[in-house]
Amino acid sequence: MTLIAILIPWLSFLLRGRILRSIICLILQCTIIGWVPAAIWAVIDLQNRRADRRTQRIIRAMR
Repeated sequence: MTLIAILIPWLSFLLRGRILRSIICLILQCTIIGWVPAAIWAVIDLQNRRADRRTQRIIRAMR
């Protein structure tokens, strides 16, 4: 999934169900200069989602 986030950032958002972010990312990605920020944004968002899942698993394990 990280490779998709780097190569096709808008698809990464779309596959995770974030449609509005996907559209915004696609608009940003339409320019060559916007490709790098879009890829960085997609990777950071992917890592944050993974961290949130880990946190939720830890919270459930503590109960």
